[in-house]
Amino acid sequence: MKVHLLIVTLNLFQGPFLQIRLRFVGVKCRRFLPTKSADNSPRPLGQGSPHSYQRAVDAQILIGQDSAGQDISIDLEELLATRLLVQGNSGSGKSHLLRRLLEESAGRVQQVIVDPEGDFVSLAELFGHVVVDGEAYSSAEIATLAARTREHRASVVLALDGLDVEQQIRCAATFLGALFDAPREHWYPALVVVDEAQMFAPAVAGEISEDTRRMTLSAMTNLMCRGRKRGLAGIVATQRLAKLAKNVAAEASNFLMGRTFLDIDMLRAADLLGMERRQAELIRDLQRGSFLGLGPAICRRPIAVRIGPVRSGAKVASATLVPLPSAPPEEMQALLHAELAAAAAERPAMPDPIVPTPRGPALSELAERIADFDGEPESAAGEGGATDTGGPGIDDVLREMAAERDCMFHPTSTLYQNFLSRCRALRIHSRGLDMMRFRRALAIALVDLEHLDPDTKARIQQLGAGLDDDLLAPFLAIARSAAEGLSGPDDEELGRVYGTNSPGRIRRLLEHLEKKGLLVVREDFGGGRTLIVPGISASVDG
Repeated sequence: MKVHLLIVTLNLFQGPFLQIRLRFVGVKCRRFLPTKSADNSPRPLGQGSPHSYQRAVDAQILIGQDSAGQDISIDLEELLATRLLVQGNSGSGKSHLLRRLLEESAGRVQQVIVDPEGDFVSLAELFGHVVVDGEAYSSAEIATLAARTREHRASVVLALDGLDVEQQIRCAATFLGALFDAPREHWYPALVVVDEAQMFAPAVAGEISEDTRRMTLSAMTNLMCRGRKRGLAGIVATQRLAKLAKNVAAEASNFLMGRTFLDIDMLRAADLLGMERRQAELIRDLQRGSFLGLGPAICRRPIAVRIGPVRSGAKVASATLVPLPSAPPEEMQALLHAELAAAAAERPAMPDPIVPTPRGPALSELAERIADFDGEPESAAGEGGATDTGGPGIDDVLREMAAERDCMFHPTSTLYQNFLSRCRALRIHSRGLDMMRFRRALAIALVDLEHLDPDTKARIQQLGAGLDDDLLAPFLAIARSAAEGLSGPDDEELGRVYGTNSPGRIRRLLEHLEKKGLLVVREDFGGGRTLIVPGISASVDG
């Protein structure tokens, strides 16, 4: 007969309320996993003989001690069903907490870690995790690796430190989506740990594209909202609750709140912990590595936890004071300036431009066709559509529209209807200029390449031939400035031809053109920007 002793202890928890902590001691209930099948693969729950069991698995994992030195454990089975949210400012010990939890549960449950900084790759040395370098695989390969991770129940660290932020987000979203979409026979229990979750589930649109944001929010929401029935238990860690999407944070039933200083984050953390708002100041006073825990897998009342030690180390150790070098200033100056010109000359060479496949008629052909339209009589002249060849033409209409400061801030359909109306008013035939060709012709009129020499103009038109219609005008403006050797377009000018007042959109535009190999962007510490257009000019300072 198994007997459990229920001990009720009253602790004064650094504030004006009493904490009641329930702790069971005695013989723990054994939990069993099913045996393997004849082909040596794990048999899903509910199959096989009810009397065939593997070794018992202890569901309690020790994470630290409370203020009285008593051990604090997390119920792993309860955690799989209720999920966990960890919050704390940088330096509060979030990564240390996650590492402790992962080390203590290693070998008991499958683990999948989304690691944007490469901090958890050291788990592979001690616990046999498989490290998947996101930089080394395509999107299809990442999805296949995720599916095989579920099939073979491998513990995996998805290392994303070699990618830029938007690529990290898309890679993680692809991996999490494939975990979620695994077939039913692979729905084994697994902890899915997402560090820096505010990147992957942002509360508001930031510097990433809207498509990427929708993709990652869908993956994170599926993990936290619908992952439980598929065996996926989300553990998300964030620096700020205010930056994390509410529909992701709201699905966690367990909380470990570390030190934070902003009032909005302290109040949200206090609300989640069931504390009164006047007690939120306690969160600011927490020491590094100390957290307030609450939830069915931890404790039914808020409890202070000091996280225990870990065995594996992070890739980058915590900052500590070390003696400065003892070299005299003259020697240090000589070290900094030694062979400076030669070292600067070793910078990577400018890449060759990528000439994309044209999406429509070449710009030179389009310009010729526009010129041919001017003064061309229409077959329906009987309706009064004849045009005086000495009057204005399509080029004049386009230049008049391009001269308006807010021209590109209107939708293309509105601009096209305005163009047709002006042509009719001036009795100009617009036959053959559809909306797509109109948009590209307007881009040419905005930038005005006519004064460039023919070879340079042809080269610019060739580079821009494969660009999307909305990207053509800003690229042509940059290329024209490069060809002229001017201090090429600032954000205001780029915004005018791109149709935006957002510095973020302009920055993403330059990043996109750079990824396509059409542009190289270099920024100095003084805030200046250098735009390099391969094949057009060496550089343009802006």
